[in-house]
Amino acid sequence: MAYYGGGAVAAAYAAMAQAVKASGSIVRVEPQDFKIILSKNSKPLVVMATGGFINKNYQYLTGYKGLSFFTKSSSPLNLSGDVELVEAKQIWMPS
Repeated sequence: MAYYGGGAVAAAYAAMAQAVKASGSIVRVEPQDFKIILSKNSKPLVVMATGGFINKNYQYLTGYKGLSFFTKSSSPLNLSGDVELVEAKQIWMPS
């Protein structure tokens, strides 16, 4: 097992905190709430990716009033025709 000194650990935490600051506020919501947010926005832009190793899931991200909203679903969401959909290879969420 590798041992990292306190400085390396502090630098890693600082980098993670910076990533969160750069990405802004991300709000995780249930799929039905995500669809409600989409309905409040005319022609919303949605980024979609698939994930999961054993169980496939569908991940969605959109912006509304300065916040980013994220949801994950076991089945694809039925989105309206007004949605501009961008398919991404991956959606990365800071932890």
